[in-house]
Amino acid sequence: MRAVDTNVLVRLIARDDSRQAASAEAFIQPGAWVLNTNYGLSSKGSAKAIEMLLNHRDLTLQDPETVAAALELFRAKPTLGFSDCLMLQLARKAGHLPLGAFGRNLARVDGAQKL
Repeated sequence: MRAVDTNVLVRLIARDDSRQAASAEAFIQPGAWVLNTNYGLSSKGSAKAIEMLLNHRDLTLQDPETVAAALELFRAKPTLGFSDCLMLQLARKAGHLPLGAFGRNLARVDGAQKL
């Protein structure tokens, strides 16, 4: 198993540089959200990219069950943004609820509390 930084993950998803995408694939074969802002992916596109990472044959994400739960919440409430969904699910798993939030949308989700 190999660890990679976010730029490598972006190359795997965006494939906007064929040389770097090939290098990323080659690196992870033996053995992760910039997407909306820099690449203009919609919420649906971001969800698909995260799902691809979860299901990649040569890539292992840390705590995939929590990432999958965050992805499920993100698909149900895409206005939250994936990072908010992930933060909430990490807090839930750790037993650190409620998650304090300033954002109205996040504060309306079970497990979060508006500050």
